[in-house]
Amino acid sequence: MIKQYFTQAWAQLRQQPVMSAVSIAGTALAIFLIMLVVMMQQVKVVPFAPESNRDRFLHVKWMSISNSNWGDGTSNGPMSAQTARECFQSLKTPEAVTIYTVFPISTPVSLPGSPAISVDLRQTDDIFWRVFDFSFIGGKPYDKATFDAGQPVAVLTESVVRSLFGTTDAVGREFLLNHAPYRVAGVVKDVSTLADCAYGQVWVPYTSTGMDKEAWNDRHMGMMSCTMLAHSRDDFPAIRQEAERRKSEYNTLIGENGWKLIYRNRPYDQEKNSIAFGANIEPDVNAARRQRIIIFVILLIVPAINLSSMTQSRLRQRVSEIGVRRAFGSTRMELIGQIVAENLVMTLLAGIVGLLLSVAFAYVGNTLLFAQEFSQTLNPPEVDASILLHASTFGWALLFCFVLNLMSSGFPAWKASRIGIVNALGGRLH
Repeated sequence: MIKQYFTQAWAQLRQQPVMSAVSIAGTALAIFLIMLVVMMQQVKVVPFAPESNRDRFLHVKWMSISNSNWGDGTSNGPMSAQTARECFQSLKTPEAVTIYTVFPISTPVSLPGSPAISVDLRQTDDIFWRVFDFSFIGGKPYDKATFDAGQPVAVLTESVVRSLFGTTDAVGREFLLNHAPYRVAGVVKDVSTLADCAYGQVWVPYTSTGMDKEAWNDRHMGMMSCTMLAHSRDDFPAIRQEAERRKSEYNTLIGENGWKLIYRNRPYDQEKNSIAFGANIEPDVNAARRQRIIIFVILLIVPAINLSSMTQSRLRQRVSEIGVRRAFGSTRMELIGQIVAENLVMTLLAGIVGLLLSVAFAYVGNTLLFAQEFSQTLNPPEVDASILLHASTFGWALLFCFVLNLMSSGFPAWKASRIGIVNALGGRLH
């Protein structure tokens, strides 16, 4: 039966090449546009190295703090290392909690006597390397003892090491980071800027720079954010409850001086964190989802109307065939199923074209599509197959092809099945 549908669909393509080409092009364009929207969302939430555990992440990027002397006013931004340690790294439910600078900062690196180059520096703790899965091509990350001692060591990306030393075999060698001597502890593969939390080109212990002492508002706010790695998503409610209990305890302690931390329902999962705009505004995940659904519906309805007209036109030329099939006992539901299935073959063909076009455009136009609004780096976003192509990508493409097929062929098929047998045999539509 399936072979028959493919054969019939291929025959239709050959009989009406111009109309078939227009139908395929229209469907491919619709899938192309929809998949671009899907990919722009997927790069924010779908796991890829070094953020392969995004489905188990909980983030606290920002928070707010108030003081009894300020009235209703609040101070908003990243937290201090002290606050991150006391409020989040002390939690027992997560598998691991890492603290790192909220943004990578452009910093000069060089060899003695050589011109400096600018790199994106991110300062972290030792747990950072347990939460995020970097691909080391040499050396290893700094450990707890190195972090606690504040030793000047660094992990560099492959491209930065090549720029400095001309080779990736640089473990143990020294370089200047912001004019201070540092030693290469490890070398990792380059990281896309789309890995918002893990991205950097050089990573150092924040204890080696004194960033752990960088703070204001009585040392409660600073330059740090944190990411919690849960054992599973089922632990999210327990982690949030423990975080609330710890916040209440900490607020009691700092409340003696009038201070109060405000989380706004943090920590956030990956999806909610990806749309969080600022510390004093809680993002509306449902509103963001509704917005995407509206975009999908618009992008599906417009081509579906045009494709429906083309399907109706093709069926007019098959009225006699429909009458013969009805005369030999084909039911209306069988007829509808066959027309929809035949049209699905062409829709899937167009869907493959549209998906390939969207992937190609994402590679070529990555700077335009995936540019971050408030990025601290001048480096353009980079994408590869591991970021764009997932099982869910093909699943979404297949779903949209199926929906578009139903919308474009369902009504014409139903209408064709209602034609009387005598009229159909005579080539009449009514």
